[in-house]
Amino acid sequence: MDAPPISADAARVADWIASSRDNRSLPYAIIDKKAASIFLFDRRGKAIGQAPVLVGIALGDDATPGVGNKSLAQLGPAEKTTPAGRFLAKYGWAAGRQRVLWVDYADSVGLHPIPKDAAKSERRQERMLSPTSDDNRITFGCINVPAGFYAKRVRPVFQRKGGYVYVLPDTKQIEAVFPGLWTRPAVSAAP
Repeated sequence: MDAPPISADAARVADWIASSRDNRSLPYAIIDKKAASIFLFDRRGKAIGQAPVLVGIALGDDATPGVGNKSLAQLGPAEKTTPAGRFLAKYGWAAGRQRVLWVDYADSVGLHPIPKDAAKSERRQERMLSPTSDDNRITFGCINVPAGFYAKRVRPVFQRKGGYVYVLPDTKQIEAVFPGLWTRPAVSAAP
């Protein structure tokens, strides 16, 4: 279940966040959709964990307007995207009286473990454990992380004040999503 090493784009965003203090002294996570990985940092920018993730089944970087007002059954295949961007994430209630870390509340995108009621045919656990990111696109837009990683890493650092979640793009230029990167040179991925 090891996540791959940090990509050049994720390393560049991490460097920009740490040097600019864009996280405003809150913990943060970088979601690399292409690599199907999460990289978690404390409020000072110290790396505190990484893990594989599952993301929205559809490629794309924007949520469909009004998607947050639809039921899951009403979502079309192209609407099941994990939007790219910088989000102030906080805990709140979701359907079924479950607390989730809302990444984008308006568009109903949360960060949470694989739901217990997920269809077995989706094979979410197997997809998360696979050695490649090719099969990690299965959610309706939410970001699924391993249950242990969520309980031991994500919840403890985000539960008090929340934090930022930076979701890297699939199709857009990274500088279009994170304009602060225009002044930052590209960096090599960590070994």
